[in-house]
Amino acid sequence: MHEYDDFEEEQPKSKTRVKKEMHQLQDLGKQLTELGAAQLAEVPLDQDLREAINTLHRIKSNEARRRQLQYIGKLMRGADSEAIEAVLARFRERDQQYVRFDKMAEDWRKRLLDGDKAAQSEFFDRYPQADHQQLRQLIRDSNREIKTGKPPANQRKLFRFLRDLFMQES
Repeated sequence: MHEYDDFEEEQPKSKTRVKKEMHQLQDLGKQLTELGAAQLAEVPLDQDLREAINTLHRIKSNEARRRQLQYIGKLMRGADSEAIEAVLARFRERDQQYVRFDKMAEDWRKRLLDGDKAAQSEFFDRYPQADHQQLRQLIRDSNREIKTGKPPANQRKLFRFLRDLFMQES
């Protein structure tokens, strides 16, 4: 341990450091304003901050929005930023999972519609809990749509079926 370590701990934060922290809190507050009502309800916020965010959504003027964002940043100083960041990280992780599930569903949908019975067999081997009859019906209806050039309603149903199955698995 150096004799300077104690000195560093006793020093007040530099003006640059304080400004950087304020900008970080303002950015965190901006992220909160981009959440939907259901997600915002899950975030631990005090009433003043929640009202300031709701007010921002009603403001149309760019300059007034900028000032309101600054006010939200100011209110963020008293908020539990670590708890808020943890909730936002959980939302980002969940969004990444949804993207992964969507990609898996799209890949499998393409394979099942392009493929033969081997693709279906492989799918049923990997996902034995899937409703075989419903999946076969969706594939049949989707292929019929493709051949007749109809709108892809059954293809969408097949996609949703696959995505929901993958989401239940996780």
